[in-house]
Amino acid sequence: MTVEAEKADQAAETPLTFFGKEVVVERKRWGITREQLASQAACGYSLVAKIEQGTRTPSLEFARACDQLFPGSEGRFERLWPLALRFAFPPWFRRYVELEWKASVVRMFHPQLMPGLVQTEGYARAVLRTGRPSNLESLVTGRIERQRILDREENPARLWVILNEAALTNQVGSTEIMRAQLAHLLTLAETPRHRVQVVPDEGQHHGWASPFGILSFDDDSDVVHVDGFPRGYLLAETEDVLKASDAYDLLVALALSPDKSAALINSIQKERYS
Repeated sequence: MTVEAEKADQAAETPLTFFGKEVVVERKRWGITREQLASQAACGYSLVAKIEQGTRTPSLEFARACDQLFPGSEGRFERLWPLALRFAFPPWFRRYVELEWKASVVRMFHPQLMPGLVQTEGYARAVLRTGRPSNLESLVTGRIERQRILDREENPARLWVILNEAALTNQVGSTEIMRAQLAHLLTLAETPRHRVQVVPDEGQHHGWASPFGILSFDDDSDVVHVDGFPRGYLLAETEDVLKASDAYDLLVALALSPDKSAALINSIQKERYS
């Protein structure tokens, strides 16, 4: 191999491909088949193969299965997992995911869709499929894995979601997908540390068309994320954060109370998706 080719090969290495290569090394070292690893990880043979090739993002359960199956791992694959997970996201979104992972409170508003942190796997796949990505399953894995911040053992994040009523009535995927999605939203709404509110459709638009969110931290200043096309962006300037907080406060005032919002979600689920 020439020096140039070796440099190109090294440049192509990512934490995702490194994770896959380490799985191969340990599996072969201990004489473990892909079928055995698939059984331990409760997944298919083909998924193991793709993870080893660095073309699919592993779940946390997969990383833990490796640690359980490979002697002497001592949690190594679980420690590698967050680095591999970053490559489930486009480069411009990775910094946001890192900040989201550390947040103690996440406030989100979306006018048309469920935000990623509340999406079921079926809903996420239906949304992401519309962009016809070549790495659909890795994108779905990344989106669902982000939700671990809500039920992690230490300091689970508090979530406050405000949705336009349109987000409940815009059908994404099948009726079954929407029924499951609204059921999941109701579960979050009934979880004491979370808040879900709906801005009712009363024939007059409130003026906010862009999805946005605010991340709060125990030991740092708030950060704003604005969703958009072709990419979202982060805002950390004090003036921008204050404007976003003020906008969110106004949306809270316009929205139904958490109890009335839950009743509306339940009603729409029964009337439209039963």
